[in-house]
Amino acid sequence: MTKNSFQIVGFDLDGTLVDSSGDLTAAVNDTLAFAGRPLLTVEQVKTMVGGGAKHMLAQGLEATGGCTPEEFRPLYKRMLAYYGEHVSVHTRPFPGALAALDQLDGMGVRTAIVTNKFESLALRLLADLGLTERFTCIIGGDTLGPGLSKPHRAPIDEMIRRSGGAVGTVRAAFVGDSIYDIMAAKNAEIPGIAVSFGFLLEPVEEMGADAVIDSFDDLLPTLARLSA
Repeated sequence: MTKNSFQIVGFDLDGTLVDSSGDLTAAVNDTLAFAGRPLLTVEQVKTMVGGGAKHMLAQGLEATGGCTPEEFRPLYKRMLAYYGEHVSVHTRPFPGALAALDQLDGMGVRTAIVTNKFESLALRLLADLGLTERFTCIIGGDTLGPGLSKPHRAPIDEMIRRSGGAVGTVRAAFVGDSIYDIMAAKNAEIPGIAVSFGFLLEPVEEMGADAVIDSFDDLLPTLARLSA
């Protein structure tokens, strides 16, 4: 068994643990079609994920002609309703993700989710996929209140506390696919691991992560290296 000194490993959700690009694209495109806008490809929408649903839709509308605040509110409400009803149609864990969770569990490592997705939607998705019980806690973008989502350190600190650790004492790491994830890890003063297969907003090498993995097969060896 690979040696590892991390007691807690946190994961982002969309683009890191699960490929939700199909369902997110469907939700954006349902709203764009309703607004009479051209539809976006999955690859386009992938670059809009990471900052939460509002940020994603705002970028989608900006890319298709812009939008006033008055126009945005009902469209945002519509998108959330659609996505809430179709949260797990196409979404599945990335290859190797479940095996990596099994390995970490076998080593006594506590795992958690910290996402900028609304907590209610994250809980619904993970329940649909049968994954809820694998995690010590699930923290959403709205769990701690306005302004306390990633890249703020607060949700990472809360992840550590809810996983039974003491901030600044327990050894924790965080895995994500965006600058929001890596900055949250840096702000919380724990190692940040970037995945190269996620919904990248920029080249993965430019995020400033402590390590980059190309598949979940690389996760445990990377944690071992960072443990040294």
